[in-house]
Amino acid sequence: MHSLPAHPLRRLLLLAAGLFIMAFGVAFSIKAGLGTSPISSLPYVLSLFTPLTVGTATIALHVTLILLQILLLRRRYDPVQLAQLPVALLFGGLTDFGVWALQGIDVSAYPARWGLCLVGILLVGVGVSFEVTANIVTLAGEGMVLAVCKVFPVPFGNAKIGFDVTLVVIASALSLIFLGGLYGVREGTVAAAFCVGLVARQVNRSMRRFAARFLD
Repeated sequence: MHSLPAHPLRRLLLLAAGLFIMAFGVAFSIKAGLGTSPISSLPYVLSLFTPLTVGTATIALHVTLILLQILLLRRRYDPVQLAQLPVALLFGGLTDFGVWALQGIDVSAYPARWGLCLVGILLVGVGVSFEVTANIVTLAGEGMVLAVCKVFPVPFGNAKIGFDVTLVVIASALSLIFLGGLYGVREGTVAAAFCVGLVARQVNRSMRRFAARFLD
């Protein structure tokens, strides 16, 4: 039996804020055109050659990851983790909203595009910190990595790297096959892979104080 964490409403609001910030981070990365973060690379590429929007493709990816978790863990799967589904629906919807909200931004100069890319990385890192601090439910990507770690003797860090690399490889392959070139996976993807975690760790220092005061 799982007990609710302290201040569940505050935690839900913090999670929603984190998802909103992350969604706009993804939208800024897309607008920059220098490649998205590893977890967003596959949905973005899918949106380029299918009728799916980035948000809808994100939801489809998360649903697939939830199903894979169930298949991997079987009886060990915790039904509480099905809360990943409404989170995925909200995140997908917010991502499409972010892309729509930024459609008027038009940059072509390479330095300006890097500026948008860095804003995207910063926002995703802050959003991840909010989501972790909320401590309500893991997102499907992280849940998938944790499921792999439960089934196979793999350290979390190694499994996370393997997961990100797998998504990038699939996205790159689909881009080359269906689009005739490399889209959605570029230098910005590499920057996001290295920097999002660094930003999240820095923000977590302040968020720990916030959590001790308002969430515990």
